[in-house]
Amino acid sequence: MISFENTKVAFKSKSSPDLRRAYWLFKMVSSNNMVKFGKWATNIALKLRLPIDGVIRKTIFKQFCGGISIKDSLATSDDLAKHNVLTILDYSIEGKTQEEDFDATVKEIISTIKEAEKNKNIPFAVFKVTGICPFSLLEASNNGTGTLTSDQKLAHEKLIQRVDSICAYAHKANVPIFIDAEESWIQDGIDSISREMSLKYNKNKAIVFNTLQLYRHDRLEFLKTEIEFSRTNNIKLGVKIVRGAYMEKERSRASEKGYLSPIQRDKDATDKDFNKALSVVINNIDIVSVCAGSHNEESALILTKLMADKGLPPNDDRIFYAQLLGMSDHISYNLSDQNYNVAKYVPYGPVREVLPYLIRRAEENTSVAGQTTRELSLIMKERKRRKKV
Repeated sequence: MISFENTKVAFKSKSSPDLRRAYWLFKMVSSNNMVKFGKWATNIALKLRLPIDGVIRKTIFKQFCGGISIKDSLATSDDLAKHNVLTILDYSIEGKTQEEDFDATVKEIISTIKEAEKNKNIPFAVFKVTGICPFSLLEASNNGTGTLTSDQKLAHEKLIQRVDSICAYAHKANVPIFIDAEESWIQDGIDSISREMSLKYNKNKAIVFNTLQLYRHDRLEFLKTEIEFSRTNNIKLGVKIVRGAYMEKERSRASEKGYLSPIQRDKDATDKDFNKALSVVINNIDIVSVCAGSHNEESALILTKLMADKGLPPNDDRIFYAQLLGMSDHISYNLSDQNYNVAKYVPYGPVREVLPYLIRRAEENTSVAGQTTRELSLIMKERKRRKKV
């Protein structure tokens, strides 16, 4: 039986100074006021062009990011691999709007696939569709391309070409690629693209993985529909299952525009659907490959039990667990210690360009009840244990 209370295993890769830094960072992000002030101060410093890169790189960047480039991140990946934890390189640049930036991002994503092709410590690649096209285009095309202007149709064709170039290279390299989920009002279009790519590249193996956010009340049924579609079309289905990252924004927009919120009524409903989704994929493991992206201990234990009940070995290559770098090490390292397939999302990119990601991560930690408190209690427990040794 796995115990997520085993802090000796959870923090075996962390030095005492690492733990001390992590403690103070989580202490800071546990305060909503501190996060708001930090966001304000950072934005002011950026506008004034103050030299803050060094401070950020030694603190929050070091906790949650692998480096400023693929090469720079490989040391983090190697350190993780020493403890049987693999790496998902995540190019975490957000908010770009120019065509040359989108093309550069496609090139960078393909570079992560090339690294994964030759590096046994990197089992997947990942990208966000909003990283390679304007958000407005996804909004306009979400209900189909029939109402697009001629310019928008050309832009949408360019988007499909970009996605296809990524997926084609992933298929050639035999490296599964995650297409991240985004806001509900652009997700239908992303789902459509993911399905198109799956039909093309998932004939023999799940190469293209769509992402399902189970804080949406329609995603469990969507998962079942996708499994049925995959069986009918004789393809494999790749899914990454997460709880979700846009809850407050979704509810606010639904209220503002007067439509039914796509978000579950409460956290309990989200947890129930997430765990049901795990059961659905394990019961269809003959055609489904899954990555369970979760910082929830109960869900991790449920998946281990489902695997055991099905007679599946911990290292079945169709089943992965994933957490973010710098978070939930008690889940990642205790699972990997028992030979389960575990990967950390390792964001990377130039310090200033990754700041929007880091600020969002701090805000999410503040809004997720209990997450930061749990991190702090485990760090304190391990620091106390080390003092006794």
